[in-house]
Amino acid sequence: GILSSGTPGVGKTTLGKELASRAGMTYINVGDMAKEGELYEGFDEEYDCPILDEDRVIDELEDKMSEGGVVVDYHGCDFFPERWFHIVFVLRTENSLLYDRLESRGYKGKKLQDNIQCEIFQTLYEEAVLSYRKEIVHQLPSNTPEDLERNLDQITQWIEQWMKDNN
Repeated sequence: GILSSGTPGVGKTTLGKELASRAGMTYINVGDMAKEGELYEGFDEEYDCPILDEDRVIDELEDKMSEGGVVVDYHGCDFFPERWFHIVFVLRTENSLLYDRLESRGYKGKKLQDNIQCEIFQTLYEEAVLSYRKEIVHQLPSNTPEDLERNLDQITQWIEQWMKDNN
């Protein structure tokens, strides 16, 4: 499996969907999956959002992940079993661009500030490097449509190479 991670607004979903369709893989957005299955364990008043029930998410995904050929899209990554992913991509976006993207999604106040801080401090990249073998974690710039194209080409090549090496 492949994990597409990063702060909200960096373009994980755009990349994940397009990648899955190009590579003939299954795309799974963990946020949407949690919404549909109500995989929550409460509500965070401060951030005005539900709290993910990580155990139920893992139970829900286990069968799909064991079949392989899955692109998983989520901002967090430290609770997934390490064996699920052969490669982890953390998308990065310049702060001013990210600010505009999140603001246009209706983020404000603490939620907006904390997500920008999260990007400044590379929080999700650090989390990925601590959760997976460092050599499978890659940072990709995600500022422009050109970046998206380049990233898709790079990952598609990587998948093809992986298929050759492992079949």
